[in-house]
Amino acid sequence: MTKDITTLLFDFDGTLLNTNELIIHTFSTVLDKHFPNSYGREDILKFIGPSLKQTFETIAPSRTEELIKEYRELNLALHDEMVSVYDGVEETLYLLKNRGMKMAIVSTKKRDTILHGLRLMGVSELFDTVISLDDVENPKPDPEPILKALKELSSSAAESLMIGDNSHDIEGGQNAGVRTAGVAWSAKGEDYLATFKPDYMLQHISDLLELVKEETA
Repeated sequence: MTKDITTLLFDFDGTLLNTNELIIHTFSTVLDKHFPNSYGREDILKFIGPSLKQTFETIAPSRTEELIKEYRELNLALHDEMVSVYDGVEETLYLLKNRGMKMAIVSTKKRDTILHGLRLMGVSELFDTVISLDDVENPKPDPEPILKALKELSSSAAESLMIGDNSHDIEGGQNAGVRTAGVAWSAKGEDYLATFKPDYMLQHISDLLELVKEETA
């Protein structure tokens, strides 16, 4: 018998907050400055999900820290004017919390940026813990951040669900032994995400309400 879902682990960028155009624009600006005409939109889509260190080490290993600093400064400057919340996210998160769900953010972003985004959305108080890039040695798809979240929430893998828009979220969840849900609004597309075989595919964030209802019935 499948154990009830009591714990929801959310990726942040591209899952709860639509930062896709911000990320693409930031990468494009930084990369065009240093590597003119080398990276198009399709190339940059591949950089959504991994940590900045993971990405820039594949581009210019000797300049990783320099490029990360430049990226973060521009990203922060443009953040509030270029992001938007996906339809139904705030309402659904409040309903899930009211049902007694334990909820965490598990992201490859730095903590201060995640907290800023949560405040912007007005949902900071809904999350029991935030696991950021600052909190782990090995980001997703390594299971470390997910296992750390479970420990802080006193939850087992069997009762937990990792929700995300990228392969790193699905593979990270699988590596940690939790169930996984992809989101059909992923910038890389539902078909791409489906190749990683998540347990569920959400067409809208509110699908979680029915999923949790079914599991806990």
